[in-house]
Amino acid sequence: MSRKQRSNAAATAGTAARPEDARLPLGSTFAYGFQHVLTMYGGIIAPPLIVGTAAGLDPADVGMLVAACLFVGGLATLLQTIGIPFFGSQLPLVQGVSFAGVATMTAILDGGGGLQSVFGAVIVASLVGLLITPVFAKVIRFFPPVVTGVVITTIGLTLMPVAANWAMGGSSAAPDYGSVSNIGLAGLTLLLVLLLSKLGNSAISRLSILIAIVLGTIFAVVTGKADFSAVGSGAIFAVPEPFAFGMPTFEAAAIISMVIVILVTLTETTADIIAVGEIVETKVDSKRIANGLRADMLSSALSPVFNSFTQSAFAQNVGLVAITGVKSRFVVSAGGLILVILGLLPVLGRVVAAVPTPVLGGAGIVLFGTVAASGIRTLARVDYRNNMNFIIVATSIGFGMIPIAAPTFYDEFPDWFGTIFHSGISSAAVMAILMNILFNHIRTGNPKDPSVWAEGANRIVRLEDTAALQEGDHVLDGKLLDADGREIPLAATGTAETDSH
Repeated sequence: MSRKQRSNAAATAGTAARPEDARLPLGSTFAYGFQHVLTMYGGIIAPPLIVGTAAGLDPADVGMLVAACLFVGGLATLLQTIGIPFFGSQLPLVQGVSFAGVATMTAILDGGGGLQSVFGAVIVASLVGLLITPVFAKVIRFFPPVVTGVVITTIGLTLMPVAANWAMGGSSAAPDYGSVSNIGLAGLTLLLVLLLSKLGNSAISRLSILIAIVLGTIFAVVTGKADFSAVGSGAIFAVPEPFAFGMPTFEAAAIISMVIVILVTLTETTADIIAVGEIVETKVDSKRIANGLRADMLSSALSPVFNSFTQSAFAQNVGLVAITGVKSRFVVSAGGLILVILGLLPVLGRVVAAVPTPVLGGAGIVLFGTVAASGIRTLARVDYRNNMNFIIVATSIGFGMIPIAAPTFYDEFPDWFGTIFHSGISSAAVMAILMNILFNHIRTGNPKDPSVWAEGANRIVRLEDTAALQEGDHVLDGKLLDADGREIPLAATGTAETDSH
């Protein structure tokens, strides 16, 4: 074998060794892919429903928006997972319409811009985002575990209200919103996920989310909590019509506000790429981030052609990768293909849409909690000795929780500021990055003993000092007591000590 052949073989072997490049049997690939679709379906159809309603569209046109978003989301997912030169991270990331732009798009509509103005703003802002992706890609060195752990944890925590809302019924206007029956259905689905995960069969365990959703839906049908009567109404097959709502228009104010949304989308997608890289346990460098962001922006720029909006990675599917352990990007590619088919076959989309929201909520509790747990696992690897990492973690997560605990917190701030920080994920990411730079990169002015948190994190007890302890010995009110509650005198020397080095 020539040197060139050996080099090519080594390169091929190195590529094949990536966890995300694993290939599963065709049936398993599409089963796991469908599981991804069910997980994100509620999230991907919500933005077109909200925007379409705000635009005053009739139900048929809203349905056209939904189908278009499914179609474009599927194509964007294929681009992100399979990839072409310079576009696509080749990671198991599901793409879909970003929630980050919903408020801005409805504001454009309220200002009289119309859908054409929304589409024009998305096109121009996405092209701006495409130009600045190299800048975002270079920030990888500012994403050590103390930052990525904060971001991943916050992604999981900020998604929990979504799961809770689904479990309660999804729409606060519904008469049974928050009813015992809705929450009970979510609880049943959650219980099924846990029971199926505990089974010895690994295939069933990995498909526990999908099977639990199917079983939960069947139970909902039997008890009258699911309605599939609308499945047969409407077209069976429909191709999205380019510019179905008219040619886009371009208004400066709408474009500027959408550029801010794109900055938030770039921040969140960068966080998601890094998060899924941590979960898959694969290398994510600046080149890979740039490819992923370019795929995001190209999909967003082209999506208005087919009547869709800004595209972004779906954080909830990152949790599905974590809980199932299925790291193959081709599984997510299969999910993207299913989304394309759903976009072309509205009848299939109506079947999936009939899955009760509480069923998705029960599954979401596990999914989103798994994302947070993955972040905590990353934070456990952080070195907290003689530095400010404790403060970075505490402040950043707290900052990210503000929009969740108080959604109106930024209502009186300028619109551009509220757009950025209304997202708990981008709030935590911005704060963690800035604080990491301030305390870990700009070391000028840092005290020798940074804080009581750093000092506390360093406290150890010598192993030999524990040899004299007996079963039942314990500390109460600063005193060492035996099993019977008698105080044990401490010698002046040989005591446990605190080591600050």
